[in-house]
Amino acid sequence: MRLARRVENLPPYLFVEISRKIAERKARGEDVVSFGIGDPDIPTPPHIIERLCQAARESANHRYPESEGLPELRKAIAEWYEKRFGVSLDPDKEVAPLIGSKEGIAHIALCLLDPGDTALVTDPGYPVYSIGTNLVGGRPYYLLITPENNFLPDLNRIPENVLQKTKVLWLNYPNNPTGAVADLDFFNKAVEFAAKHNICICHDGPYSEVAFDGYQPVSFMQAQGAKNVGIEFHSFSKTYNMTGWRIGMAVGNAEVIDALKTMKSNLDSGIPQAIQYAAIEALKGPQDCIKEHNDIYQRRRDLIVDTLNKMGLETKPPKASLYIWAKVPNGYTSVEFTNDLLDKVGVVVTPGTGYGRNGEGYVRLSLTIPDATLLKGLSRMAQWHDSKNILRPKKV
Repeated sequence: MRLARRVENLPPYLFVEISRKIAERKARGEDVVSFGIGDPDIPTPPHIIERLCQAARESANHRYPESEGLPELRKAIAEWYEKRFGVSLDPDKEVAPLIGSKEGIAHIALCLLDPGDTALVTDPGYPVYSIGTNLVGGRPYYLLITPENNFLPDLNRIPENVLQKTKVLWLNYPNNPTGAVADLDFFNKAVEFAAKHNICICHDGPYSEVAFDGYQPVSFMQAQGAKNVGIEFHSFSKTYNMTGWRIGMAVGNAEVIDALKTMKSNLDSGIPQAIQYAAIEALKGPQDCIKEHNDIYQRRRDLIVDTLNKMGLETKPPKASLYIWAKVPNGYTSVEFTNDLLDKVGVVVTPGTGYGRNGEGYVRLSLTIPDATLLKGLSRMAQWHDSKNILRPKKV
């Protein structure tokens, strides 16, 4: 049997490989502490669970849902954007509920790219942007983001011959994996750039509500003319700890949203309605849980950053997101360091090269790990560091 080349050439998804390594070690009876995956350990708030249970008992919610989502959900999403960002959206034309934002991110390539078209993707960056591009025969062009440019792409340095074939620009702030943030001035300039070159911006913004020290991230949709040139993906996963329920949304340009809805209507059967009602409750119900969660994440952030800096893994506390982006010790590649941590002390961190070539020299650690486990993991990392110092010859 012969598989399609697009599947044969598809690399294993980064976190599938990480999960496989963890499972192998646990099967051998080894205790592993994982900072690898950004999956909130804090439960979904009780009032959201209660609404889900109520809706699950209603027989009307046992049948096929509409692929475009409940009108009540689209309206709740629009109202949330108005309240949170001051952005006005038409619930019927500018909002599309998704089976998790990852699903929409992958499917949007089918709507915007033909074989041979180019998508601009930051490096490092979330792998699905480039994978979705490759699956439809498009070509990712990588924009290097570094500490020197605050992990923001320099759009003015893209060659003209690349721009002539470019149809999509991917942005993601607060950023995964670096934790970097973007301000409204950057988004305004991105809109001008996209309008000039007839490019659609796809902004991935699921971490806008995970922020620290009083910082409030902005939305790409707040930029002047944003709806003319692009859309924004968002999610309930990180804001309300609903990763397992698989629900998100895309908002913005009506033409692009309509194309995404049309594509989805041919490929999926919509989000289970009970989950949609839970999402409505999340948006319209009490929001105190967000600050409570962020206080926990901020405390964890500070603990991790302090330990890493003491170990010589240079890092700065991010203003937002669920991640710490840290330099590996001198003498190690990203993969060598992650393998050594796993082999010597049973700690999993994600190699920066999983997010692109420019991620070399870095690792990513997630804040989504219970406090007791986090402290155990940090203690093991400190032990690893101390053992290296003992083995290192002293200068005379």
